[in-house]
Amino acid sequence: MAKLSEAEIAEGLGQLAGWSRHGDAIVKHYTFTAFAEGIRFVDRVAVEADKADHHPDIDVRWTTVTMSLSTHSAGGLTGKDFALAAVIDRAATG
Repeated sequence: MAKLSEAEIAEGLGQLAGWSRHGDAIVKHYTFTAFAEGIRFVDRVAVEADKADHHPDIDVRWTTVTMSLSTHSAGGLTGKDFALAAVIDRAATG
């Protein structure tokens, strides 16, 4: 999959609430009321990431879970990152 242009990245970020660009990745922090709630969210994301064969970098810090997406094989951001970001957002409410 080809890397996105700067314009395509800006357009993709405009369609995702709370995601921001950090270098060659897009990142979002999710906050939960309890540690276990965040872990259940990570479990839901893991299932969807396996289905997509595209996996985020995940950082868990007590009640905050940070998701970071980049297509390492393409050397930057691709459509796969933005598609999975939307799935992750849906998993946060499920």
